[in-house]
Formats: sequence, structure tokens, C-alpha cells
Amino acid sequence: MSRLMDDYNVKAATKFVQSAKSPPLPIDIEKIFGENVFGLEAMKSRLPKKVYERLLATIENNEPLDSTVADTVATAMKEWARERGGTHFTHWFQPLTGSTAEKHDSFITPNKGGGAIAEFSGSNLIQGEPDASSFPSGGLRPTFEARGYTAWDPTSPAFLIENENGAYMSIPTAFTSWTGEALDYKIPLLRSIAALDVAARRALALFGVDDVRNVYSTVGAEQEYFLIDEEYYYRRPDLVTTGRTLLGTKPPKGHELDDHYFGTIEDRVLSCMLDAERELYRLGVPVKTRHNEVAPSQYEIAPIFENSNLGADHQHLIMLMLQKTARKYGLVCLLHEKPFDGLNGSGKHNNWSMSTNTGLNLLDPGDDPSQNLRFLFFCAAVIRAVFKHQDLLRIAVATAGNDHRLGANEAPPAILSVFLGEALYDIFDKIAQGATISNKEGGFLGLGSPVLPPLPRHSGDRNRTSPFAFTGNKFEFRAVGSNQTISFANTVLNVAMAEALDELSSSVQAQLDGGAAFEDAIAQALRESTLETKAILFEGDNYSGDWHAEAERRGLLNLRTTVDALERMLDEKNVALFDKANVLSETELRSRYEIWLEQYVITVNIEAETTQAMAETMVLPAAAKYFGELTATATQAKEIGVSSSGMAATASATGDLIDELREAIDQLKAVNMTHIEDGHAHAVHMRDKVIPAMDAVRLACDKLERVVPNESWPVPTYREMLFIR
Repeated sequence: MSRLMDDYNVKAATKFVQSAKSPPLPIDIEKIFGENVFGLEAMKSRLPKKVYERLLATIENNEPLDSTVADTVATAMKEWARERGGTHFTHWFQPLTGSTAEKHDSFITPNKGGGAIAEFSGSNLIQGEPDASSFPSGGLRPTFEARGYTAWDPTSPAFLIENENGAYMSIPTAFTSWTGEALDYKIPLLRSIAALDVAARRALALFGVDDVRNVYSTVGAEQEYFLIDEEYYYRRPDLVTTGRTLLGTKPPKGHELDDHYFGTIEDRVLSCMLDAERELYRLGVPVKTRHNEVAPSQYEIAPIFENSNLGADHQHLIMLMLQKTARKYGLVCLLHEKPFDGLNGSGKHNNWSMSTNTGLNLLDPGDDPSQNLRFLFFCAAVIRAVFKHQDLLRIAVATAGNDHRLGANEAPPAILSVFLGEALYDIFDKIAQGATISNKEGGFLGLGSPVLPPLPRHSGDRNRTSPFAFTGNKFEFRAVGSNQTISFANTVLNVAMAEALDELSSSVQAQLDGGAAFEDAIAQALRESTLETKAILFEGDNYSGDWHAEAERRGLLNLRTTVDALERMLDEKNVALFDKANVLSETELRSRYEIWLEQYVITVNIEAETTQAMAETMVLPAAAKYFGELTATATQAKEIGVSSSGMAATASATGDLIDELREAIDQLKAVNMTHIEDGHAHAVHMRDKVIPAMDAVRLACDKLERVVPNESWPVPTYREMLFIR
């Protein structure tokens, strides 16, 4: 029986088992939303009023945490968790692996009578001490110094993770070394939010907005992913060890017909989605959108806006639930940026904006004409931030996996540019010229005049090729990879924006101090900044070759690979930016440079060794067996006097491909055995020598896949993985 039929029977059996289950209950979103979260509602109902108010002041107004409330909060948390079947708690944190980490401790503590009691104190809540020795530190401390601390983040609520055999309470925490350096992604993100808050409130004060206590960045990150049958996943060593296919030829039909995009969602996949969404609702994650993406077997889920710290935590929960739920349906969720060569990869479009505690979105043009100047001021600051820190934004999305996606036709190029839309671009173009401004809706934006018409929210068509596009009341940073944490990307956006706001605010203040009228001071600051940064604005096709040439003429950076990007990480301006904002010290920044170089090297090495193993132990034997069958048949035909020129030619061509593969494997072995002490030099070697050698092995394997019989090919093909669901 062919493998195709075998897979069909496996799938049929799976569907039979699923159909035998009881029908799921309807989802009442309002009833279940946040039921597994120790959020404000649970706090208010379980905490004394004064304790709740002190905690609320920390959560909503950034007031320092009152440690005296910890015991009361801990007791309420414990009882809440135990009522829902929770037996353990964990400090849930984001080490520099890019994933989350947790160590579970039981609520149970033995007592003197030989029994046990459920115990969870304020000290348990506020601080934990996981062994930090095996987490990346980038030289922040020697390996033998293992002490690290987790610290409760009260602004991100505790939540319950359920299993069919029990449940545990997760407490979002920061992770720091014994000497106080940040060992995670959360601490810099929280610091950057604080820096943005100070700079934004200073800017708002110029516009007479003095009732704002808190400004924070918001994010809603769209998540793209693939779902394939679990059977295929386990029969592909490359998917198991690297998350992407290291060999495999493109099928005759990919996404050329655009028939998968926004198509009807298959029942099995929809069941998986509904299940995952149900659990995310219960965890308070506001997921809103689901649909088929462009590539076959590719999908998307998207939440609505949240505070960027909470949004980053929720992004990890989205990835966790997608992967966890998929297994229940005999599927595997692939989050690699480019799991299938030649097909669209997966990103995580980071929709970023800024809001105040009063509900004001600072990047919303608004309906009130009086808001126009303020909006243009904040928009100009975003443009300035992207222009000055193109390198850091590229670094924020730099991974070995994302290198395969950036620059392909489904993702923005590695060149950073800002898309504003026709009307808004026209306004900034005229600002640079110092002219009276007309918008596309008619009327005038005379920056020295109080007569200001409203700006249109949607001032032009969307540009899906742009890496950084204005989309009505936010900017969409499209370059983030699907497998990445969004924490560092938003850290960079926040701290770059804080600097830009400070610079524009200082420019305006200097002119006000010199006697200029307010609108004239704003106009001059916007004009100077726009003239300086206009090169970053681009309204055209970011995929075109002409844009690459034009970007080079403009002096924009084109950091094609992770190594190219990381080489700029420790530039003086970047060190100064993070240090001045108290987001990352030079030591902390350098540690991340070392870690990300090492992660790049290790990732490529794992891929190289897996490629070699698959080619040598799976593809070569299959090809050799087929070659033997061809030559034997050709010999037999010749012995009985039957014409066998076609068989001989096929055997000869197959033999040539086997020789090509053998040579490519030997070359890959040779270049990947090189040991280089210096991290940067090693990363350059992996980029320039090992990856091309891997590509050569893949090319030879893919040529053989086209001639070796399907039933003899050792791994599931793209045709099977992508179209049999």
C-alpha cells in the first residue's frame, strides 16, 4: 500500500475518533472571557478595598508597588487558584532564549503533625529564585554563578493553565541576575514603556494636555502559522529539530492561484481554531480575527490592542495555545518564519501605537481639527525614530529563521522605510517645502493658522510591501518573525520614540523660549525634522529592484542578514540611546549581542548537521536503491535483447545526481567542521560558507526527489504535507 493511501487511512481514523466525541458546547465569550485570569474583577471581589486600591495604583498609574499588600494578594491568589483545581504555582518569565520558562512549586507544605497545608506567601509571590546557570547571559556572569531572581510583575495578571490531570497558576515575572542586570525581555520592555511615558507627557504638556497621568505603548500582533498533520511532522527529522524543511522541492501547485487566501476553513482546522480561541478567551487574550493565509496550510490569528507589556505576554500565550491545541487534533503548529521553501513564510505583524490613561490614541488623527497639529507632531516623531534607528529595528527582527523570509515576496525587505498613505505623505512633503498644506479631502492645513480641517484616518490605500506602514491609527511593523517574542521589537520602538519626542519637544521649547508663537514653533520643528528624515518615506513597491537602488542612493541601510544587522548593535549611538533612557546598560546590550550571535551560529549548525544526516542516511540510500533498480533493469533488458536506451539514460542521469549530492555532502561536512573561537567570525563563516553548502545539498536532494519514485522517497513531500489535511 502506498504511503499516500496509508496517510489517508490514518486521517480517516482520526476523523472517525473526532466525530465520536460529544459535540462541543457553544462558546459564550462574555461568560468565559478572563475566567482563568486573576484580573481586576477577581482582585476587586477578593481583596480588601484599600489593598485593591493600592494594587490598582501600581497597575494603572505606575505607582511603586506597596510590598505590604503582598501577603494579602498572595492569599487571595492561592484561594482563587485552588478553587479552580490549581495545585502548583510558577513564576513565568521570558529568558533570553526567546521562549518562556517556568519552575513549578506546590502549594503544599508539610506540617509538624505529618500532614500538609496549602501555603503561598507574599514572599513567594514577589520573588523567586530559579537556577539561572543554564540560561543565556552573554557574559553577564560566570556559568558557575547560578543565582537569578524572578520578580512579580503586577501589571500583567496571573493566570491558570489547565491540563486534563490538573492545573497550575502562572505569575508573570521579570528575570534578573544577582547583581541586578536584566536577563530577560520583560525588564527592558517595562523600562522602555517608562521612558516613553516621560517623553510623551512632556510633549503633551506643550499642547496643553495636562490631565494625563500615564502614556503607554499599545500593540496588537497578528500571528501567522502553519498547521500540518502530526504524522508527517514526525517523519521529517528537519521539522522536528529545526522547525523548517531543509529539503523538499516545491509542488506543482503552491499559492499561485490565491485560492487558499481567505478561503473556507477546513472543518478539522476550524475545530482546532475554535478550541484554541476558547482557551485564549478564558485566559483573557482578546483574539478577534482568524482566516486562511496565502500559502496552503497557512493561517492567521490576531488580537486587538493592549498595553504592550500585557500584549507581549499574551503573544506567548497565543503561541503556546496554538501549539498545545493542535496536538489534540492530530496536527502540529509550525511557527518557523519559513517552514517551506518557495512558499510564503510567516510573520507577526506588530501593530503599534500609543495611548493615555484617559483613552486618547496619540496616533489617531481624530475627528477634531484641533488635534491635527498634535497628531502630526507625534507622527513626525515616529518617522524620526525609524529614520534614526533603522539598524536597531532591523536588529529587533534579526534571527536565522527570519533571514529566509525578509525580502521574499510575502515579507518586507530588510530595508526599513515608512509608508504614510497618499494624503499624509502629501502633507509631510509640503511641510518639508515650507508651504501651506492642502490635504486630499480639500481645505488647508495652514500650520500658522487656527483654521484646520480634520485629517482623514485612511489617507490612502494599504501598502503590504512596506515594513513600517501607517494604517489609520497605528503603525504596522511587518518585519517581526512569527516565532519571535515581540518584546524587544516593542522595546526598540518605545525607546526610539521616546528619544524622538524629546528631540522634537526640545526644538519646540527652544523656539517658544525665543518668543515664537506656538503654531510657528511646531511648524518649524516639524519642517526641520521632516527635511532631515524624509529619505525614510517611501510610497511605492518595496519588492521592486528599483527601490533597492533608490534606497541605496538615499543612504538607507540594507542589512540583508542577521550578521549584517548585529554588526551595528554596539554602535555608539545605540549604546547611548539605551543607556540614556535607562533601558539597557552597555553591559546588558553587549550581553544580548553575544547571545544573539551565538544563537545564530547554533541554529545554523543544527540545520547543517540535520541536513547532512538526512541527505546521507535517508536520501542517498533511497537514491542508490532506485539507481540499482534502474541499472539492474537495464542490464536484464540488454541480456534479453530489448532496447533499454531510455532506462540506461535514466540510470545515468540518476547516477550523476547521486554524485552531485555526494560531493555537496562532503563539502558541507568540510565547512561545518571548522572551529572558530571569535563569535562574530564564526557567525560570518556560518553565513558565507555553511549556509551556501547546505543550499547545495538541498538542491541536489530536490533534484533527486523529482526522479526517485514517490513510494521510495524517504520523507513526506510538500504535496502531501500541504494538501492532505
